Amino acid sequence: MAPTTTAAASVRPITVDAGAVRLSGLLAAPPRRPPRAVLVALHGGGMRARYFHGEVEPGQSLLEHAAAHGYLAVALDRPGYGLSAGALPDGTGLAEQVRLVRAALTGLAGRHGTGAGFVLLGHSLGGKVALLVAAEDDRVRAVDVSGVGHRWAADPERTRDAGGFGAHRLHWGPLGLYPPGTFQFARDLAGPLPSREAADVPSWPCRFDALAGRIRVPVRFTFAEHERWWRHDEDTLRDMTARLSSPVVRVERLAGTGHNISLSRVARTYHARVLAFFDACLGASRETQDADQADGTGS
Repeated sequence: MAPTTTAAASVRPITVDAGAVRLSGLLAAPPRRPPRAVLVALHGGGMRARYFHGEVEPGQSLLEHAAAHGYLAVALDRPGYGLSAGALPDGTGLAEQVRLVRAALTGLAGRHGTGAGFVLLGHSLGGKVALLVAAEDDRVRAVDVSGVGHRWAADPERTRDAGGFGAHRLHWGPLGLYPPGTFQFARDLAGPLPSREAADVPSWPCRFDALAGRIRVPVRFTFAEHERWWRHDEDTLRDMTARLSSPVVRVERLAGTGHNISLSRVARTYHARVLAFFDACLGASRETQDADQADGTGS
């Protein structure tokens, strides 16, 4: 489905200096400056930045929604995708992705006002990168992830190269969860995982256990009703949240969707909840800073 004139005018392609490489992506600017903050969205494995700019039905684009809400909204093609695929044909492991994404934040800050700082939104494998960046970078104010947990429900070693309906069910769930035209739109987005990225996939539970205590910003996890990659029973979620050192941890379930929430029929609902969470986190951060200054403890 062709994008509308409004969507084409409000979202534009960009390149971002990430040190050793340049990353491509999409940007939507708010109507007023400075922005409330910079929202950086990181796509999942085998996807692209356009995952966050759904154009199948009006109002589906996270980028347009976030910009209208006052954020400078940026969706990056993660290292090994888009512009950087030529320089990184095998992709990168998670540690190198974190280094390059942090460099991209610096590149964005050098070209744009950042308002209250950065908030990160990650889907699936991009959610892992977002959590790792949040654990290391004090410019990040909050992180919101979907399609990622801490304990596998499916065996990644057996399913990552699988084709056919089984793999489709894991990634998408029932076909009726997505608007007509979604899978045609997704043909331009979906592709194989770069080999170095794929090699890191099975190690995530151990990585999460090591990083959970280092995440000290608010974090929210969303699990789709038809999420099949990750366990999200109550006992598993209690174990996951107990490991985190975040001052605020929210875990939500979203009915009527599968793993790829931002392309589903409930994308607008999900994006509204993302922005409400970030608004609350930034408001709380502002109140804390004001209280510290009033007490004479601010820097």
